[in-house]
Amino acid sequence: MKILGITGGVGCGKSTVLLYLQEAYGAFLIECDQVARSVQERGGVCYAPMTDLFGEEILLEDGSINRRAVAQRIFEDPVSREKLNEIVHPAVKGRVRELILEHADSPLIVIEAALLLEDHYDEICDEIWYIYADEETRRWRLKTSRGYSDERITDMMASQLTDEQFREQTDLTIDNSSENIENTYRQLDHALARRNISKRL
Repeated sequence: MKILGITGGVGCGKSTVLLYLQEAYGAFLIECDQVARSVQERGGVCYAPMTDLFGEEILLEDGSINRRAVAQRIFEDPVSREKLNEIVHPAVKGRVRELILEHADSPLIVIEAALLLEDHYDEICDEIWYIYADEETRRWRLKTSRGYSDERITDMMASQLTDEQFREQTDLTIDNSSENIENTYRQLDHALARRNISKRL
């Protein structure tokens, strides 16, 4: 079993890479943002601690956590953001470890998160790969696919690691800047073949 971490800045095309790895190689995908959502649901390990931290005003009418309200609170209050991270990040990593054990028969497990490096997933992954795209391409993708403004894109990029930091802390860089997605697929195929991971028939 190979455990591969996938990370990169906003708009780099991580989702495209994940879909290819799933379809072409049968990879079991673990997307940490989805895991975070699951541990914050009613009955999840983060639900009660988050309600204690922020109060019941963050709950929607059905009792679920209003993630938008939480995002607003932590944007305005760095101390609350730090406390939230102390609740959610260990719970997510714990659930990721459980999912790996539950799918131990998978030849390839892929973990994706924007904060894979910051949250020290090198403790879990055999390798971490950086999905790169140049800034112009990322901006164009975020404007066309998500409708983000230039100001929002600039703020998001500024909050993430730089290209140099990503490259220094990862094992391999995949260039996903090209409009021809086959260029990205060829890089992935070559890297996986060198690691004796074959496409499924």
